[in-house]
This record gives sequence, structure tokens and C-alpha cells, in this order.
Amino acid sequence: MKTFNDLQFKPKSIGGIGAHHKFDNGFIISIQAGSGMYSTPREDLTSPMDFVNFEVAVFAPDGDWATKQFFPNHNDDVLGWQDRGDINSLMLLVQSEK
Repeated sequence: MKTFNDLQFKPKSIGGIGAHHKFDNGFIISIQAGSGMYSTPREDLTSPMDFVNFEVAVFAPDGDWATKQFFPNHNDDVLGWQDRGDINSLMLLVQSEK
């Protein structure tokens, strides 16, 4: 199973960092951090080690938003301020989806 530690973060052209991972089932998880994101801190830093919390979204194999599929009571397509443990739990859920 993939975890947060398997993600490859890259600098974003608008500042901050981001990582995407496509799972074998076609779902994609997006983890972002920076000044315009729901992250802690909200600064444009260059390493995931500089952040405590991240903004996360999930996309279905067809490219549509799927975050609410995993969090049906959530009212947005992104989850803000998710820590590494939260992200690992979400990654496990997404990988288990058929």
C-alpha cells in the first residue's frame, strides 16, 4: 500500500509544493501546500517536511471530483489541513476502492 512517504512532491509554478498519485484503480489523490492552500503553514516553502498540514483532493478515474465519495458529509471538493496520518488513512481508503 502506498503512503504519504511514497509521494513525490514538486515545486508548483504558483508557489508551494504539490504531489499527485494515481492508484492502480484509477483514482488520483492530490496533496498541495503553500500560500494559497489550506495548509499549515500557508507559505510557499519547498519541502513537505516544512509543512504540518496539507490540502487534499481525490479524483475519480474519469477525472471528476471524488473527494465527497470518501467524505459524504464534507461540503467541499477539497479537504484542508490534513496531517500525514489523515492522508495515510485517506490513501488506504482510496486504494481499497473498487
